[in-house]
Amino acid sequence: MTQPVSPPRAGTDQVPSAAQPPVWRTMVARADVRTLSLLGVLAALVVVGGITKPDEFLDTRNLQLVLTQASVIGVVTVGMTFVIMSGGIDLSVGAIVALSSVWATTVATQEYGFAGILFTAVLVGVCCGLVNGLLIAYGGMVPFIATLAMLASARGLALQITDGATQIVSIDSVLDLGERDAYILGIPPLVLVFAVVTIIGWLILNRTTFGRRTVAVGGNAEAARLAGIDVRRQRLYLYLLSGLCCGIAAFLLIILSGSGQNTNGNLYELDAIAAAIIGGTLLSGGRGTIVGSVLGVLIFTTITNIFALNNLQSDVQQIAKGAIIVAAVLVQRRTAGTT
Repeated sequence: MTQPVSPPRAGTDQVPSAAQPPVWRTMVARADVRTLSLLGVLAALVVVGGITKPDEFLDTRNLQLVLTQASVIGVVTVGMTFVIMSGGIDLSVGAIVALSSVWATTVATQEYGFAGILFTAVLVGVCCGLVNGLLIAYGGMVPFIATLAMLASARGLALQITDGATQIVSIDSVLDLGERDAYILGIPPLVLVFAVVTIIGWLILNRTTFGRRTVAVGGNAEAARLAGIDVRRQRLYLYLLSGLCCGIAAFLLIILSGSGQNTNGNLYELDAIAAAIIGGTLLSGGRGTIVGSVLGVLIFTTITNIFALNNLQSDVQQIAKGAIIVAAVLVQRRTAGTT
Protein backbone atom coordinates (compact mmCIF):
# COMPACT_ATOMS: atom_id res chain seq x y z
CA MET A 1 0.00 0.00 0.00
CA THR A 2 1.40 3.39 -0.99
CA GLN A 3 1.91 5.83 1.86
CA PRO A 4 0.54 9.35 1.25
CA VAL A 5 3.20 11.99 0.79
CA SER A 6 2.76 14.95 3.06
CA PRO A 7 3.46 18.39 1.64
CA PRO A 8 6.67 20.09 2.73
CA ARG A 9 6.42 22.29 5.77
CA ALA A 10 7.20 25.96 5.57
CA GLY A 11 10.61 26.90 6.95
CA THR A 12 12.24 23.54 6.10
CA ASP A 13 14.90 22.74 3.49
CA GLN A 14 12.26 20.92 1.43
CA VAL A 15 10.61 24.16 0.33
CA PRO A 16 11.10 24.54 -3.41
CA SER A 17 13.34 27.46 -4.36
CA ALA A 18 12.44 27.55 -8.03
CA ALA A 19 10.80 30.93 -7.59
CA GLN A 20 14.10 32.46 -6.49
CA PRO A 21 16.54 33.24 -9.33
CA PRO A 22 20.10 31.89 -9.02
CA VAL A 23 22.63 34.19 -7.42
CA TRP A 24 24.76 34.37 -10.57
CA ARG A 25 21.76 35.48 -12.61
CA THR A 26 21.04 38.27 -10.13
CA MET A 27 24.65 39.44 -10.30
CA VAL A 28 24.61 39.46 -14.10
CA ALA A 29 21.37 41.44 -14.10
CA ARG A 30 22.83 44.04 -11.76
CA ALA A 31 25.98 44.27 -13.87
CA ASP A 32 23.85 44.84 -16.96
CA VAL A 33 21.91 47.59 -15.18
CA ARG A 34 25.14 49.33 -14.18
CA THR A 35 26.56 49.02 -17.68
CA LEU A 36 23.39 50.33 -19.28
CA SER A 37 23.30 53.21 -16.80
CA LEU A 38 26.89 54.17 -17.65
CA LEU A 39 26.14 53.94 -21.35
CA GLY A 40 23.14 56.19 -20.79
CA VAL A 41 25.29 58.78 -18.99
CA LEU A 42 27.88 58.65 -21.77
CA ALA A 43 25.18 59.03 -24.43
CA ALA A 44 23.73 62.01 -22.55
CA LEU A 45 27.17 63.66 -22.47
CA VAL A 46 27.54 63.11 -26.20
CA VAL A 47 24.16 64.80 -26.72
CA VAL A 48 25.21 67.73 -24.51
CA GLY A 49 28.46 68.09 -26.43
CA GLY A 50 26.63 67.88 -29.72
CA ILE A 51 24.18 70.58 -28.67
CA THR A 52 26.65 73.02 -27.12
CA LYS A 53 29.43 72.68 -29.72
CA PRO A 54 28.08 70.59 -32.60
CA ASP A 55 30.72 71.50 -35.18
CA GLU A 56 33.65 71.02 -32.84
CA PHE A 57 32.58 68.18 -30.54
CA LEU A 58 31.22 65.87 -33.24
CA ASP A 59 34.21 66.47 -35.51
CA THR A 60 36.11 63.26 -36.26
CA ARG A 61 39.40 64.74 -35.08
CA ASN A 62 37.90 65.71 -31.73
CA LEU A 63 36.40 62.27 -31.17
CA GLN A 64 39.76 60.72 -32.01
CA LEU A 65 41.36 63.09 -29.51
CA VAL A 66 38.92 62.06 -26.78
CA LEU A 67 39.66 58.38 -27.33
CA THR A 68 43.40 59.02 -27.46
CA GLN A 69 43.37 60.94 -24.20
CA ALA A 70 41.25 58.23 -22.60
CA SER A 71 43.72 55.56 -23.68
CA VAL A 72 46.57 56.58 -21.36
CA ILE A 73 44.53 56.87 -18.16
CA GLY A 74 42.40 53.95 -19.32
CA VAL A 75 45.33 51.53 -19.30
CA VAL A 76 46.21 52.70 -15.77
CA THR A 77 42.59 52.23 -14.71
CA VAL A 78 42.55 48.60 -15.85
CA GLY A 79 45.39 47.81 -13.45
CA MET A 80 43.81 49.93 -10.71
CA THR A 81 40.54 48.01 -11.04
CA PHE A 82 42.28 44.73 -10.23
CA VAL A 83 44.02 46.26 -7.21
CA ILE A 84 40.84 47.80 -5.79
CA MET A 85 38.88 44.60 -6.36
CA SER A 86 41.40 42.80 -4.15
CA GLY A 87 40.70 45.25 -1.34
CA GLY A 88 43.84 47.31 -1.97
CA ILE A 89 44.65 50.74 -3.33
CA ASP A 90 47.49 52.21 -5.37
CA LEU A 91 48.18 55.91 -4.92
CA SER A 92 51.48 55.74 -6.79
CA VAL A 93 50.28 55.06 -10.35
CA GLY A 94 50.70 58.67 -11.51
CA ALA A 95 54.20 58.91 -10.06
CA ILE A 96 55.15 55.56 -11.60
CA VAL A 97 53.98 56.80 -15.00
CA ALA A 98 56.14 59.91 -14.56
CA LEU A 99 59.21 57.94 -13.48
CA SER A 100 58.79 55.41 -16.28
CA SER A 101 58.39 58.15 -18.90
CA VAL A 102 61.49 60.13 -17.87
CA TRP A 103 63.66 57.05 -17.40
CA ALA A 104 62.64 55.82 -20.84
CA THR A 105 63.44 59.15 -22.52
CA THR A 106 66.94 59.79 -21.20
CA VAL A 107 69.67 60.23 -23.80
CA ALA A 108 71.23 56.91 -22.79
CA THR A 109 67.95 55.05 -23.21
CA GLN A 110 67.09 56.64 -26.54
CA GLU A 111 70.33 55.29 -27.98
CA TYR A 112 68.62 51.88 -28.03
CA GLY A 113 65.77 53.20 -30.16
CA PHE A 114 62.13 52.17 -30.07
CA ALA A 115 62.73 48.87 -28.27
CA GLY A 116 64.88 50.52 -25.63
CA ILE A 117 62.24 53.12 -24.78
CA LEU A 118 59.42 50.58 -24.63
CA PHE A 119 61.43 48.06 -22.60
CA THR A 120 62.62 50.67 -20.11
CA ALA A 121 59.16 52.14 -19.57
CA VAL A 122 57.64 48.71 -18.90
CA LEU A 123 60.57 47.53 -16.77
CA VAL A 124 60.50 50.59 -14.52
CA GLY A 125 56.75 50.23 -14.06
CA VAL A 126 57.02 46.54 -13.18
CA CYS A 127 59.90 47.18 -10.76
CA CYS A 128 57.89 49.86 -8.94
CA GLY A 129 54.93 47.49 -8.79
CA LEU A 130 57.24 44.80 -7.40
CA VAL A 131 58.39 47.10 -4.60
CA ASN A 132 54.78 47.99 -3.76
CA GLY A 133 53.76 44.33 -3.80
CA LEU A 134 56.63 43.20 -1.58
CA LEU A 135 56.00 45.94 0.97
CA ILE A 136 52.28 45.22 1.13
CA ALA A 137 52.12 41.44 0.70
CA TYR A 138 55.24 40.38 2.57
CA GLY A 139 56.18 43.50 4.53
CA GLY A 140 52.75 43.82 6.11
CA MET A 141 52.42 47.50 5.22
CA VAL A 142 49.03 49.09 4.69
CA PRO A 143 48.50 49.68 0.93
CA PHE A 144 47.72 53.35 1.52
CA ILE A 145 51.05 53.96 3.30
CA ALA A 146 53.19 51.82 1.00
CA THR A 147 51.90 53.35 -2.22
CA LEU A 148 51.97 56.85 -0.73
CA ALA A 149 55.68 56.32 0.00
CA MET A 150 56.17 55.11 -3.58
CA LEU A 151 54.35 58.18 -4.86
CA ALA A 152 56.76 60.51 -3.06
CA SER A 153 59.86 58.47 -3.94
CA ALA A 154 59.00 58.04 -7.63
CA ARG A 155 58.16 61.72 -8.05
CA GLY A 156 61.40 62.71 -6.37
CA LEU A 157 63.47 60.34 -8.50
CA ALA A 158 61.75 61.55 -11.68
CA LEU A 159 62.60 65.14 -10.74
CA GLN A 160 66.19 64.17 -10.01
CA ILE A 161 66.60 62.44 -13.38
CA THR A 162 65.20 65.36 -15.39
CA ASP A 163 66.46 68.15 -13.13
CA GLY A 164 63.14 69.81 -13.89
CA ALA A 165 63.72 69.84 -17.66
CA THR A 166 61.63 68.28 -20.42
CA GLN A 167 63.32 65.37 -22.19
CA ILE A 168 62.52 65.48 -25.90
CA VAL A 169 62.15 62.22 -27.81
CA SER A 170 64.15 62.06 -31.03
CA ILE A 171 63.26 58.55 -32.20
CA ASP A 172 61.15 58.87 -35.35
CA SER A 173 59.64 55.39 -35.02
CA VAL A 174 58.16 56.43 -31.67
CA LEU A 175 56.97 59.86 -32.76
CA ASP A 176 55.41 58.50 -35.96
CA LEU A 177 52.90 56.48 -33.94
CA GLY A 178 51.30 59.73 -32.85
CA GLU A 179 50.84 61.00 -36.40
CA ARG A 180 47.64 60.63 -38.38
CA ASP A 181 49.47 58.58 -41.03
CA ALA A 182 49.80 55.81 -38.44
CA TYR A 183 46.04 55.57 -37.85
CA ILE A 184 44.52 52.21 -38.76
CA LEU A 185 41.08 52.62 -40.36
CA GLY A 186 40.88 56.02 -38.70
CA ILE A 187 41.72 54.62 -35.26
CA PRO A 188 44.84 55.94 -33.47
CA PRO A 189 47.38 53.26 -32.44
CA LEU A 190 47.07 54.33 -28.80
CA VAL A 191 43.37 53.52 -28.86
CA LEU A 192 44.11 50.08 -30.30
CA VAL A 193 46.59 49.41 -27.50
CA PHE A 194 43.98 50.50 -24.97
CA ALA A 195 41.43 48.17 -26.56
CA VAL A 196 43.87 45.23 -26.43
CA VAL A 197 44.70 45.90 -22.76
CA THR A 198 40.98 46.15 -21.96
CA ILE A 199 40.18 42.85 -23.68
CA ILE A 200 43.07 41.06 -21.98
CA GLY A 201 42.05 42.53 -18.62
CA TRP A 202 38.46 41.39 -19.15
CA LEU A 203 39.55 37.88 -20.08
CA ILE A 204 41.88 37.63 -17.07
CA LEU A 205 39.18 38.82 -14.68
CA ASN A 206 36.28 36.78 -16.05
CA ARG A 207 37.85 33.71 -17.62
CA THR A 208 40.85 32.75 -15.48
CA THR A 209 41.62 31.42 -12.03
CA PHE A 210 43.63 34.57 -11.39
CA GLY A 211 40.50 36.68 -11.76
CA ARG A 212 38.46 34.44 -9.46
CA ARG A 213 41.22 34.56 -6.85
CA THR A 214 41.30 38.34 -7.07
CA VAL A 215 37.58 38.55 -6.35
CA ALA A 216 37.91 36.02 -3.53
CA VAL A 217 40.76 37.90 -1.85
CA GLY A 218 38.83 41.16 -2.07
CA GLY A 219 35.63 39.62 -0.78
CA ASN A 220 37.15 37.86 2.24
CA ALA A 221 40.91 37.43 2.47
CA GLU A 222 40.75 35.00 5.39
CA ALA A 223 38.19 32.79 3.68
CA ALA A 224 40.34 32.87 0.53
CA ARG A 225 43.36 31.76 2.56
CA LEU A 226 41.40 28.90 4.13
CA ALA A 227 40.29 27.88 0.63
CA GLY A 228 43.93 27.38 -0.33
CA ILE A 229 44.68 30.69 -2.06
CA ASP A 230 48.10 32.19 -1.38
CA VAL A 231 46.79 35.65 -0.53
CA ARG A 232 50.20 37.28 -0.23
CA ARG A 233 51.38 36.01 -3.59
CA GLN A 234 48.10 37.06 -5.21
CA ARG A 235 48.50 40.59 -3.88
CA LEU A 236 52.08 40.71 -5.12
CA TYR A 237 50.93 39.71 -8.60
CA LEU A 238 48.21 42.38 -8.56
CA TYR A 239 50.66 45.19 -7.83
CA LEU A 240 52.97 43.82 -10.50
CA LEU A 241 50.02 44.02 -12.89
CA SER A 242 49.34 47.60 -11.84
CA GLY A 243 52.98 48.51 -12.40
CA LEU A 244 52.92 46.85 -15.83
CA CYS A 245 49.89 48.93 -16.82
CA CYS A 246 51.67 52.08 -15.63
CA GLY A 247 54.68 51.22 -17.78
CA ILE A 248 52.51 50.72 -20.85
CA ALA A 249 50.65 53.97 -20.11
CA ALA A 250 53.98 55.79 -19.80
CA PHE A 251 55.00 54.61 -23.26
CA LEU A 252 51.66 55.75 -24.68
CA LEU A 253 52.15 59.13 -23.02
CA ILE A 254 55.62 59.40 -24.57
CA ILE A 255 54.07 58.80 -28.00
CA LEU A 256 51.31 61.33 -27.31
CA SER A 257 53.52 64.13 -25.98
CA GLY A 258 56.83 63.29 -27.66
CA SER A 259 58.66 63.87 -24.41
CA GLY A 260 59.24 62.73 -20.84
CA GLN A 261 58.53 65.04 -17.90
CA ASN A 262 58.56 64.63 -14.14
CA THR A 263 55.06 66.16 -14.08
CA ASN A 264 53.59 63.42 -16.26
CA GLY A 265 50.77 61.40 -14.73
CA ASN A 266 49.73 64.19 -12.38
CA LEU A 267 46.60 63.12 -10.44
CA TYR A 268 46.31 59.92 -12.49
CA GLU A 269 45.74 58.03 -9.25
CA LEU A 270 42.64 60.08 -8.50
CA ASP A 271 41.29 59.78 -12.03
CA ALA A 272 41.87 56.02 -12.12
CA ILE A 273 40.26 55.44 -8.73
CA ALA A 274 37.33 57.68 -9.67
CA ALA A 275 36.80 55.90 -13.00
CA ALA A 276 36.86 52.51 -11.28
CA ILE A 277 34.34 53.66 -8.67
CA ILE A 278 32.08 55.12 -11.34
CA GLY A 279 32.28 51.77 -13.11
CA GLY A 280 30.96 49.93 -10.08
CA THR A 281 34.15 48.71 -8.39
CA LEU A 282 33.72 48.58 -4.62
CA LEU A 283 36.42 50.32 -2.61
CA SER A 284 36.09 47.57 -0.02
CA GLY A 285 36.93 45.00 -2.69
CA GLY A 286 35.23 41.88 -4.00
CA ARG A 287 33.32 43.42 -6.91
CA GLY A 288 34.06 45.31 -10.08
CA THR A 289 34.09 45.15 -13.86
CA ILE A 290 36.63 46.12 -16.49
CA VAL A 291 33.88 47.31 -18.83
CA GLY A 292 32.46 49.58 -16.13
CA SER A 293 35.87 51.08 -15.40
CA VAL A 294 36.49 51.76 -19.09
CA LEU A 295 33.11 53.47 -19.37
CA GLY A 296 34.03 55.53 -16.31
CA VAL A 297 37.21 56.66 -18.07
CA LEU A 298 35.27 57.62 -21.18
CA ILE A 299 32.73 59.57 -19.11
CA PHE A 300 35.40 61.62 -17.35
CA THR A 301 37.37 62.22 -20.56
CA THR A 302 34.22 63.34 -22.37
CA ILE A 303 33.33 65.72 -19.54
CA THR A 304 36.80 67.26 -19.69
CA ASN A 305 36.55 67.66 -23.45
CA ILE A 306 33.11 69.29 -23.29
CA PHE A 307 34.25 71.72 -20.60
CA ALA A 308 37.36 72.61 -22.61
CA LEU A 309 35.38 73.23 -25.79
CA ASN A 310 32.99 75.50 -23.87
CA ASN A 311 35.91 77.41 -22.27
CA LEU A 312 34.84 76.51 -18.74
CA GLN A 313 37.36 76.81 -15.94
CA SER A 314 39.24 73.75 -14.71
CA ASP A 315 37.94 74.29 -11.18
CA VAL A 316 34.41 73.78 -12.46
CA GLN A 317 35.55 70.51 -14.05
CA GLN A 318 36.95 69.31 -10.75
CA ILE A 319 33.75 70.22 -8.92
CA ALA A 320 31.70 68.27 -11.49
CA LYS A 321 33.99 65.24 -11.18
CA GLY A 322 33.77 65.40 -7.39
CA ALA A 323 29.98 65.49 -7.53
CA ILE A 324 29.93 62.47 -9.84
CA ILE A 325 32.23 60.52 -7.51
CA VAL A 326 30.05 61.28 -4.48
CA ALA A 327 26.92 60.25 -6.39
CA ALA A 328 28.58 56.99 -7.48
CA VAL A 329 29.64 56.11 -3.92
CA LEU A 330 26.13 56.84 -2.61
CA VAL A 331 24.66 54.59 -5.30
CA GLN A 332 27.15 51.87 -4.35
CA ARG A 333 26.14 52.07 -0.68
CA ARG A 334 22.47 51.93 -1.58
CA THR A 335 23.09 48.92 -3.82
CA ALA A 336 25.18 47.18 -1.17
CA GLY A 337 22.48 47.76 1.38
CA THR A 338 19.89 45.96 -0.75
CA THR A 339 22.02 42.89 -1.47
